[in-house]
Amino acid sequence: MFDITVKDVLEATGGVLLSGSEDVQIKDVCSDSRIIKEGDIFVPLLGNNVDGHRFIESAMEVGAATFTSQHTGIVISEKPYIYVSDVLKAHQALAKYIRMNRINRIPVIGVTGSVGKTTTREMIATALSGNINTYQTEKNYNSQEGLPTCIDRITRKHKVAVLEHGIDDIGKMEILSDISRPDICVITNIGLAHMERFGSIEVTRREKLSITTHMNPEGLVLLNGDNEMLAQLKGQMNEKVQFYGTAEWCDYRAENIRQENYKYFYDFVHGDTRIPVELNALGKHNVGNSIAGLAISCYMGLDLVKAAEGYKDFKGLRQTLINIPGKYTIIDDTYNASPDSMKASIDVLADLDSEGKKIAVLGDMFELGENSEQFHYEVGKYLATKNIDELVVVGELSQQYVNAVKDSDSQIKCYSFKDNGEVALYLMSVMNSEDIVLIKASNGMKLNEIVKNMQG
Repeated sequence: MFDITVKDVLEATGGVLLSGSEDVQIKDVCSDSRIIKEGDIFVPLLGNNVDGHRFIESAMEVGAATFTSQHTGIVISEKPYIYVSDVLKAHQALAKYIRMNRINRIPVIGVTGSVGKTTTREMIATALSGNINTYQTEKNYNSQEGLPTCIDRITRKHKVAVLEHGIDDIGKMEILSDISRPDICVITNIGLAHMERFGSIEVTRREKLSITTHMNPEGLVLLNGDNEMLAQLKGQMNEKVQFYGTAEWCDYRAENIRQENYKYFYDFVHGDTRIPVELNALGKHNVGNSIAGLAISCYMGLDLVKAAEGYKDFKGLRQTLINIPGKYTIIDDTYNASPDSMKASIDVLADLDSEGKKIAVLGDMFELGENSEQFHYEVGKYLATKNIDELVVVGELSQQYVNAVKDSDSQIKCYSFKDNGEVALYLMSVMNSEDIVLIKASNGMKLNEIVKNMQG
């Protein structure tokens, strides 16, 4: 965090100081009283199950200051208590103040999309880190609560920031854009995620595009030309727009794509520029994701060879390949799922070279709205066309995968289980060292339990 005092916090938020000194230095923000540090300002957020105000006293045993919307009069404390009417909005206002007054000269790259935003953000940060000190979104801090924390944590040593923007409802992206004020906006994909809230893919596109609402007017909008809903925007937007992808018309593109030993190789092409790239990632869709990092490096005038070097040993948070010697190989993709990401992961499994069985363990996808069963059925129909030996499902909606495979007269064997423990036991009893299993569902299905059991 840049130099911030309680006085700055008061100016940013319009809060009222109930105790302590306005000269107190703030070093970081924290919304979890269990991990608060000296110098932190405590942000007692109202969660689904608990109100952070319950932990103010314990937090202030260590922290430097706190927001509060429940203390309205004088507080007897040597430490600053700052009254605000809404803690979340106050935290967002502080982050916006820091963005505009402390880190206004640091380029911010905003990344969003229905799927692929986390991996693309990681790849952009990897490419940029080959040349300059880069900050990127920590953990899954991409929301109304998390993005402000990331902005607060950008320091003088950082020369660029890559911030993931995630939303689950209409109107929230404009709020994030107002806080982050991105110089470059990257949109990875427009798909069927969060259809329960958005209602249509057209609304989803509109909401994702609102990341540009408060961007630098001289900045760049970078769109994935391989996504149909984004490719339709070619020549339709007022902002400076360029496209990345594998299509030959994209401004930044991959050519001569080939796969060898769980890696992808391709040529990155932009105008007369062409460099070879080695990418340590599964799935052709990740070739597209990686191009975004090289495109931004190219746009910023950085050394592309250095930018591409980091891809050789790239390790992201999603779609991890785990080999258990002498037993089996696991593709752990349990963090989240949507119809588009399900199909992409199925492609990964189907395209891998293996002398053993290929097993897909799939669970329910959440937040797909009234057509949820149909979306699950369509994923099953897609899977039925692929080179996969077994389908294992857990969850009520996941039965639609099975129904679709059986309706397709596919030779894929189907098995249904009631819980994750049963799935793990089954897999460990039937798999051998040549077999590969993909495990994927929405995070709420907790299929990571299967992965943990199989690793144990």
